[in-house]
Amino acid sequence: MSNSNLECVEVNPSQPHTAVVIWLHGLGDSGNGFAPIVPELKIPDALPIRFVFPHAPVRPITVNNNMEMRAWYDIASLDFNHRADRTGVETSAKQVEALIDAEIANGTPAERIVLAGFSQGGVIALHLGTRINKKLAGIMALSTYMCEPDTLASEASDANKSTPILMAHGQQDNVVPVFMGNAAFKVLQENGYPVTWQDYPMQHSVCLEEINHISQWLQARLG
Repeated sequence: MSNSNLECVEVNPSQPHTAVVIWLHGLGDSGNGFAPIVPELKIPDALPIRFVFPHAPVRPITVNNNMEMRAWYDIASLDFNHRADRTGVETSAKQVEALIDAEIANGTPAERIVLAGFSQGGVIALHLGTRINKKLAGIMALSTYMCEPDTLASEASDANKSTPILMAHGQQDNVVPVFMGNAAFKVLQENGYPVTWQDYPMQHSVCLEEINHISQWLQARLG
């Protein structure tokens, strides 16, 4: 079993779980940020899902005057083509893969695991989910973009070529402009992934309509 150094917030159902969602937060947040969303999803008791919200490591962020905060990778530039530090993305992807391996070792098959992420966390979810050699139940990428989209075709694993991907974005997002999310969506489409797109009248956040859609999507993937 791989060893992940990531500490996590865990939200477990009242009965033994049959599926797992690993959900990655955005820049400067923590695993505590999205944990309160679980009851809002209103997942039926008949579908016991374990939610795992890892904390990203603390690191200096170049564009924030090297201020230290939780982040899955450094942001050296706000240039749309070079926003994600590839080395940091790959390091975090390996740590998250170790979390997936740990859930598999504890009895949940990869096919019952959804990898989700918001903003920076969504970058990791898209990067790892398309390259991991284990078949996942689904990939969810919220208010996010893709690290080095030009490399997807040559680096993608066949394992998740048919895995459903949900992308969702705020139409008024001023942190990750909606065109960046839509560009990632189009790259996934061009590479043959079964990806769906939703946008909402919101900024860089989540809204009730989106939460309801996420719940429906998760129940369809894991029900």
